[in-house]
Amino acid sequence: MQSVKKEIVMGGIRPTGFLHLGNYFGALRNFVRMQDEYPCFFMLADLHSLTTHPDTKELKNNIHRVLAEHLASGLNPDKCALYCQSHVFETAELYLYLNMMSMVGELEKTPTFKDKVRQHPQNVNSGLLTYPVLQAADILLHRAHLVPVGKDQEQHLEMARNIAGRFNHRYGDVFPEPVAFNFGSELVKVPSLDGAGKMSKSENQYATLYLSDPDDLIRKKVMKATTDSGPKEPNTPKPDYIENLFLLMKLVSTPEVVQKFEADYNACTIRYGDMKKQLAEDMVNFISPIREKAAAIQQDTEYLKKVMVQGAEKARVSAQATMKVVREAMGLNYY
Repeated sequence: MQSVKKEIVMGGIRPTGFLHLGNYFGALRNFVRMQDEYPCFFMLADLHSLTTHPDTKELKNNIHRVLAEHLASGLNPDKCALYCQSHVFETAELYLYLNMMSMVGELEKTPTFKDKVRQHPQNVNSGLLTYPVLQAADILLHRAHLVPVGKDQEQHLEMARNIAGRFNHRYGDVFPEPVAFNFGSELVKVPSLDGAGKMSKSENQYATLYLSDPDDLIRKKVMKATTDSGPKEPNTPKPDYIENLFLLMKLVSTPEVVQKFEADYNACTIRYGDMKKQLAEDMVNFISPIREKAAAIQQDTEYLKKVMVQGAEKARVSAQATMKVVREAMGLNYY
């Protein structure tokens, strides 16, 4: 009996700033689950980082730290391709071809482009504008169908589908149209501790829990989370910032703990100080093993080099096969 070919998974994280709880639950947790089930390509997006961080003095250290955090979270380089974007040279070639199928008007309307222009008004480079095209190239280079992304990346994925569709319409059926994938549950968007958006590698750092945070800082950040005086009537709907606190608790606490505080809230007897102390300890217990393992791995530079070389070799085999098909489809085979 012939085995069914499994759909390919591709995901990536920029090595800027420090990885946080949102990166873990929005991406890394899925990556670890997928590596046992699917052919997986997981990328450190160092070329993407150049759009907003052109100074590369810290890039090597950042790559090593983020790679160590991937490994500490459970990724196994023998089960997946774990690689740096810049080590796969075919990315740039596909990026060039896909730019020819990307409309300036639609790129200018991308919310993330508008956000980056607001954040970096002195550095509005064309790489920022074509960021979604490079992201499409990363995915399509492996002819990936499943992309583990958070809610904030869904529009970029829609653009990747559009670009793949245009290529296929013009040159023949080469690329599958990629879809968001979260291993059977809805996409996770981890809220910030101040209730004002999601956790971020660059903004509202005291409202974000990083995988490298020491225990005392985790406790301090959680205890400063936004709360109020509590509900006045039983079964009152939760305000957003309180709902966020419960969402965070559901990620790291036991169901029994969550149920206790849910019951206290509905009975108007909740003590947010006690809830935050419990959440802080559960966060410490969750983050500290990852932090300590990542710190040890980061010191082993020979191992990190071995992982990067091994990952690049796997990724380039896939990339070269795709680009051979792409050039033939486009008619770029003159001899």
